[in-house]
Amino acid sequence: MKSLKNYFLTKIAPSFLQLIVRFIYLTSKKNFHYSKVSEDETLIIAMWHGDLLMQPLNYRNFRKNGRVKVIVSEHKDGLIIKKVCEYLGVGGIPGSSSKGGIKALKNALKELKAGTDVAITPDGPRGPRFSIADGIVAISKKTNTRIVSLNAVPKSYWQLKSWDRFVIPKPFGIIDFYVSEPFSVNDLEMDEAKEYIKEKMLVNAMR
Repeated sequence: MKSLKNYFLTKIAPSFLQLIVRFIYLTSKKNFHYSKVSEDETLIIAMWHGDLLMQPLNYRNFRKNGRVKVIVSEHKDGLIIKKVCEYLGVGGIPGSSSKGGIKALKNALKELKAGTDVAITPDGPRGPRFSIADGIVAISKKTNTRIVSLNAVPKSYWQLKSWDRFVIPKPFGIIDFYVSEPFSVNDLEMDEAKEYIKEKMLVNAMR
């Protein structure tokens, strides 16, 4: 019974969910608000946990030939997210901003040095919502990598009552996709850097 449940969670559910994401994306009118970034610059991609659903396709449109891996937690919810992202062309890095942080940090550093963008949800996997964990600051500083914030703002949507107020755009609606100008936190102390990242990420975020 347990193996059947695991099969559903890691195979069936992610396959079904990625089809839903693609359907929403394809049936929506899309407005793109992208900063200009060199294709040769490796980036840290910052996204809010509750705004995660459409971000793999937002990234794929922003960097059509880009390579990216997202840091995901190793609990069952994280495994589902990892598989959905893989279907949508985004790899996974095990770990999270809170648990498995050292493992995630080491793997993220390795990927950035290899020229792969690294995506992070700084308030994941458990919140609080719109909080910034230390990991994104540490990774940015250690690799001298700039950060961009990705947001997806649908006009019509469902919003779950989860801690992250997870947003699901409704099909056949309008979605505004944003990619911020790259920014650095190299000259800031930890608390200052976290507040600066939060300010940047909240500019186009849904409340």
